[in-house]
Amino acid sequence: MKTPRDLSGREFAEALCRHWAYREVHQTGSHIILQTEVPSHQRLPIPSHKSLRVGTLNAILKLVANHKGVSREDIVRTIS
Repeated sequence: MKTPRDLSGREFAEALCRHWAYREVHQTGSHIILQTEVPSHQRLPIPSHKSLRVGTLNAILKLVANHKGVSREDIVRTIS
């Protein structure tokens, strides 16, 4: 599945909170800090940019997929 090209950091963070049990802890500068306890503790910095770069988005998707034990495509389906 193709990676979204026009996804903002805020939209991505909200989708992770809504569908993948993350919650926003705080924002430091231009980064939104998300945290989850399911299945274990993980913190993620998400750049709060208008449009996330493809490489940045792919790296975050890979981290979330590995942590949650799902495929990258499963996450992309819920955010687009």
